[in-house]
Amino acid sequence: MKTFLKKFFDEKFFKFVLVGIINTLVGMGIMFGLYNLANLKALDNGYLFQDMGYWISSAANYILTSILSYFLNKHFTFKNTEKGGKPLLRFALNIAVCYLLAYGIAKPVTVFILGGTSLSQSLQTNIAMLVGSVFFVGFNYIGQRFFAFKEKEDNSAK
Repeated sequence: MKTFLKKFFDEKFFKFVLVGIINTLVGMGIMFGLYNLANLKALDNGYLFQDMGYWISSAANYILTSILSYFLNKHFTFKNTEKGGKPLLRFALNIAVCYLLAYGIAKPVTVFILGGTSLSQSLQTNIAMLVGSVFFVGFNYIGQRFFAFKEKEDNSAK
């Protein structure tokens, strides 16, 4: 277990955290800016697409910062030298799964916990977006490290 933890929390982990801080600052500005300043929260009051502002704001965040994240994590964090479209496809699949999972969990959990409070729907949605981003970071690190930019095993030593 100690060896696993040392391998998991190595230099790559800390580089991922550094890239994540950069992405988080940019992404939160995009997400909360669109939702609150560009008034996408007004879309949350409709009947057909009740949470549209939530989904558009959080999706814009992840689409734009994922482009930055791909290049920084591929070359700086994981030093992945694989050519072609396979790492990009794995990265995109990872981002999509992590996004849907994180934000799909965050909204109902936050509403369940805060739904009986006097907090406005807008504030609850802002909290749900923050909770979703925390879930996303954990899922995303695991997915990038062990799927998108997984190190190839060295079979020459066998």
